[in-house]
Amino acid sequence: SKSLSDEENLKLFGKCNNPNGHGHNYRGKEVVSRRTRIDPVSGMVINLTDLKEYMQEAIMEPLDHKNLDKDVPYFAEVVSTTENIAVFIWENLKKLLPMGTLYKVKVYETDQNTVVYKGEETISE
Repeated sequence: SKSLSDEENLKLFGKCNNPNGHGHNYRGKEVVSRRTRIDPVSGMVINLTDLKEYMQEAIMEPLDHKNLDKDVPYFAEVVSTTENIAVFIWENLKKLLPMGTLYKVKVYETDQNTVVYKGEETISE
């Protein structure tokens, strides 16, 4: 965190603390709600081609191969934790997807460390 000293960062983040940045290859899942009505004509909740385009715009373009703290304006003021990455993805997808379609965002920092975000509800797993 830019608002903490090196010593405070070390105490809070432990081995994940690094003054030059801390990297991960995050993986994510975005879940379209099963509560949303299936279109009787198409048989889909959302066209998967459209969903892929939304994911490209909301996730890949702003985040892929980026130093989040330096290259993504959102993280200039927000600590780039897995929790905040999930919030960022949620907010970006929510702007693009039809209302009521987005159910949850799940971000994997590692196979054992994941965060699930459902709007205002965050669950660390």
